Amino acid sequence: MVAVSSDLSRDFYEILGIGRDAGEAEIKKAFRKLARELHPDVNSHDPEAEDKFKRAAEAYEVLSDPERRATYDRYGAEGLRNGGYQPTGFGSFSDIFDAFFGGADMFGGGGGRSGPAQGGDLAVNATIDLAAAATGAPVELSYDAVVRCEVCHGNGAEPGTPIETCERCGGSGQLRAVSRTPFGQVVRAVACDTCHGDGRVPRQPCTACAGRGRKVERVTVSVDVPAGIADGQRIRLSGRGHAGEQGGPPGDLYVLIRVREDERFVRDGDDLVTVVEVAAPHAALGTTIEVPTLDGPHELEIPAGTQPNDTLMLRGKGMPALRRGRHGDLRVVVSVVIPRRLSHEQRDLLEQLAGTLSDENLRSDEGVLGKLKRAFGA
Repeated sequence: MVAVSSDLSRDFYEILGIGRDAGEAEIKKAFRKLARELHPDVNSHDPEAEDKFKRAAEAYEVLSDPERRATYDRYGAEGLRNGGYQPTGFGSFSDIFDAFFGGADMFGGGGGRSGPAQGGDLAVNATIDLAAAATGAPVELSYDAVVRCEVCHGNGAEPGTPIETCERCGGSGQLRAVSRTPFGQVVRAVACDTCHGDGRVPRQPCTACAGRGRKVERVTVSVDVPAGIADGQRIRLSGRGHAGEQGGPPGDLYVLIRVREDERFVRDGDDLVTVVEVAAPHAALGTTIEVPTLDGPHELEIPAGTQPNDTLMLRGKGMPALRRGRHGDLRVVVSVVIPRRLSHEQRDLLEQLAGTLSDENLRSDEGVLGKLKRAFGA
């Protein structure tokens, strides 16, 4: 039994993210998506996930029932209350399990025997440093996934016990459900809630998985992150998602790479950009300084007469191009620093220098447009 709140103030269609003309299949699909995102067993990082999941379950409980939906559409939440409706959720753990992992009884479509079904996909995040993104590195990840029960090998029966025809549905895998609507009775076929549409049940359910054939376990995998990967790119691991049903193939695992910011560099495609400070006298006379690179400090010659925001290039010192074998460049932006808090001797020297400067020393070959571009970093 799912314990849900009695707050019916929010619009159920809005909660599921569907239009008011949504059909049965669209309602089921919307709830399945939300269930897989919000189920508290998986979405443990969101403190509101459980409440959101319960509200989605309430919405699905009403909108999936034609009679309750008709009442809700006509009279709203008050009509449900006046009619004695009390939200109860789905009534059993198997319903939630099937909603979350795609069981046949809720999402099989036709309600008949269910064949092999592929497991759902999974998505996890992996956060790495810029240095790891440059060289490539293995990353170990742990996540919760539905896996095949190794005790019963996925058939749901205790080892050594038989699997028999389901007595509830007579082996057909489906039941007929009658719903009352304002327009009369509606009869529809639904998957059997005992065998979940398979038509067979184990005489003695597997104690390790409660007869489901699958169970949730913590899975650990090692992911090889390729050199040159960028923030926001994904890696697909085939077959590492949720286990399939009835012998179906497993889903895939998608690893979203997040690259931490590096205080030394800004990434621009395959290039890296860094800023170094050079005192004005050194920029005027020329000097050699050390600049950071991914491989460690590197000597860089600052030419005489270097101006503020001049950009010097270190070829091949950027990021590797993903799977292309070449490297970008490191662009070094020079920030010319004007000395402060001068001593009397330093001031005297600068005054002597200032008295010797002429237009020839200060003249620039750049036009006004070039100077404006430089000033605004264009």
